[in-house]
Amino acid sequence: MAESAEASSRPMNDDRWQGGWHRAAVRRDSPNFGPRPAGALIDLIVLHSISLPPGQYGGDAVAALFTNTLDWEAHPYFQSIRGLQVSAHFFIRRDGVLWQFVDVGQRAWHAGVSCYRGRVQCNDDSIGIELEGLEGDTFTPAQYATLVQLCTDLAQHYPVAHIAGHEHIAPGRKRDPGPGFDWPHLEQQLAWSHACFPRPAGG
Repeated sequence: MAESAEASSRPMNDDRWQGGWHRAAVRRDSPNFGPRPAGALIDLIVLHSISLPPGQYGGDAVAALFTNTLDWEAHPYFQSIRGLQVSAHFFIRRDGVLWQFVDVGQRAWHAGVSCYRGRVQCNDDSIGIELEGLEGDTFTPAQYATLVQLCTDLAQHYPVAHIAGHEHIAPGRKRDPGPGFDWPHLEQQLAWSHACFPRPAGG
């Protein structure tokens, strides 16, 4: 899967990437990002799920949230997140279409207070991927296909050694992508070492 740590500094200039932007993604630049700490080893992929309003799919509200253009008056639920400034590097819609909001070399605001593989502040050295979905809901074959390809492409440039859900890096605070996400399927499709994946609850 991943190569040596030197891959973390390799220019992403092959036919799938333009700098830190994936050529297959719809680019939607977010202002919600910052620099990674010097020497950050980008070795973690964090999976999330999101839909706005919750359980409603196919709209543009997630993109609006990540780009600070969401109309807070458009739905009653939006009042509960009013003023929130967040982002992820990628968003995979139900139809498998890939959107990108932040250059992967930059620090997106997706993890919050977190700890995984003995390190805190997972935003510093992770890549955040949001799946359009709801905690407990299942995800589509098109989403898994896009996710597998994206993870494969990322691992060609970064020393990815771990992939986990938001629920694993912020247990008790977050529950996404939730029980509807098929981790065994992802592990089978990626064919990465078993040690890269989160252990089952209680495992």
